[in-house]
Amino acid sequence: MFKGLFDAGYKELKRVMKIADKIDALAPEYRQLSDAQLQAKTDEFRERLRNGATLDDLIIEAFATVREASTRVLKMTLFKVQLMGALAMHGGNIAEMKTGEGKTLTSTMVAYLNALSGEGVHIVTVNEYLAHRDATEMGELFKWLGLTVGLNLRDMTSEEKKAQYLCDITYSTNNELGFDYLRDHMVIYKEQMVQRPLNFAIVDEVDSILIDEARTPLIISGGAKNTASLYKQANLCVKNMTENDDYEIDIKTRHVTLTEQGMAKAEKFFGIENLYDVKYVSLLHHINNALRANYIMTKDVDYVVQDNKVIIVDSFTGRLMHGRQYSEGLHQAIEAKENVEIKKETRTVATITFQNYFRMYRKLAGMTGTAKTEEEEFRNIYNMYVVEIPTNEPVIRIDDPDLMFMTSKAKFNAIANDIAERYKRGQPVLVGTISIETSELLSSLLTRRGIPHNVLNAKQHEREAEIVAHAGQMRAVTIATNMAGRGTDIKLGPGVKELGGLAVIGTERHEARRIDNQLRGRSGRQGDPGYTRFYLSAEDDLLRRFGSDRFKAMLGLIVNQKGGDEVPLESKMFSKFVESAQKRIEGNNFDSR
Repeated sequence: MFKGLFDAGYKELKRVMKIADKIDALAPEYRQLSDAQLQAKTDEFRERLRNGATLDDLIIEAFATVREASTRVLKMTLFKVQLMGALAMHGGNIAEMKTGEGKTLTSTMVAYLNALSGEGVHIVTVNEYLAHRDATEMGELFKWLGLTVGLNLRDMTSEEKKAQYLCDITYSTNNELGFDYLRDHMVIYKEQMVQRPLNFAIVDEVDSILIDEARTPLIISGGAKNTASLYKQANLCVKNMTENDDYEIDIKTRHVTLTEQGMAKAEKFFGIENLYDVKYVSLLHHINNALRANYIMTKDVDYVVQDNKVIIVDSFTGRLMHGRQYSEGLHQAIEAKENVEIKKETRTVATITFQNYFRMYRKLAGMTGTAKTEEEEFRNIYNMYVVEIPTNEPVIRIDDPDLMFMTSKAKFNAIANDIAERYKRGQPVLVGTISIETSELLSSLLTRRGIPHNVLNAKQHEREAEIVAHAGQMRAVTIATNMAGRGTDIKLGPGVKELGGLAVIGTERHEARRIDNQLRGRSGRQGDPGYTRFYLSAEDDLLRRFGSDRFKAMLGLIVNQKGGDEVPLESKMFSKFVESAQKRIEGNNFDSR
């Protein structure tokens, strides 16, 4: 009762339910149409728009057309819940559909309707693998209905890009759209611009793009200055420093500062009197960067070294970000630390954040499996409501409470034992890790136990599609960083349902609850059985940064009473504690955006 009064998303759900029933009612009539009659609908709709009809007038017939066409072309019929999701998105809102409910297919109806006006629709995905997959699969449906489909990729020339943007529907990643916009604002002649005015964007995995990456500025840089030797000197200077004596680390904010003794050491090293004198500003900046590079940034977690280059790892998706670098000299400091060639520092020529870019669209809609926890931010910044769409089949996945250990060594041994046991039974297991380092550690534990497995992290992403396709087969063990979280559809092999479906094991909690939920959602899709559980330890990054000392003391007492620290603790109270730590971080991140 109260939900109806206070939740705008719920009111919207009630409204779209009624329209979905009307679309449903047209199904028998549209089934009678021949292919040619169904394909002729597109021109009929365009004609009516030219004669003054609005998109809302066409919505019921247009959706019924796409639904029937999808049955014929893709052999997939949209469920009523998918119609509801599409209607919610047409209203410029976010459809929260649980993972595995077919969001990609849902977006086809909204895209079709809004593309009829000829002003272009952008479907935005998190990576090129998904953009390519969706443009190929869903493109067949749009082309059958007489619309043009474009795919905008990173390595295209501007002429090719222009052609893609002129299509009715264009698939692209958020990065590429942002960079194209920046490049368009640097051209001299209007004819060189590749984008048309920004009309309508459907953002897939909207929470990842509009919230996780909202703080990421896209930067195009120009003219360089060469200061490589200073980075090397600063790196040598901080290499010999010791923690607490020469510098202090604040784990919560990931900041590192020099102590009095550290300053004295630096002054002696560079032979100067006062490090904080105005004329040494640049030197101090280099020393601070060297401290961050050496004592905060970790190899194989924040970045990897490949072909003598430092490449950033995206902390949300676990993918390598080629061509991106940390700004303000941090990247060069890491290059000095890893002893690879130091790139020249660059100046910023043009910059924009995703938050500002996406607010320029005339209309914005989104879909994801996990947005309700961030509803306030969507409403305040983008003026979008989150509409929770019910699932087509009830979810019967089992989510067990977290298991808590004192040390990470005990935690990883327990995880390896759990995997071994499920492997014997034949149940497929997907293990989610936060960093490349963790996935490699776990891989070596499994190798010692003689369990065959696949590792999917930023270093192996070429084999991504192939590994994901096998992850639901009997006896498959897959270790993945966050990249397996989004958009990857794991189909269960024969005989797996009887064993309890896919088991998902999380090795630690992520900063954002949504990303944990994404991982959980890989299992138990479309009413399949499934199992998930997270294993945590007091040494995890999240708990080290945001767990109080009291929490550790309590944990120690409880674990020790049970004798030894190998006995895990399963308690709702601790799960709630971890969630409150996550809420605190989400709050911090929201404030900083």
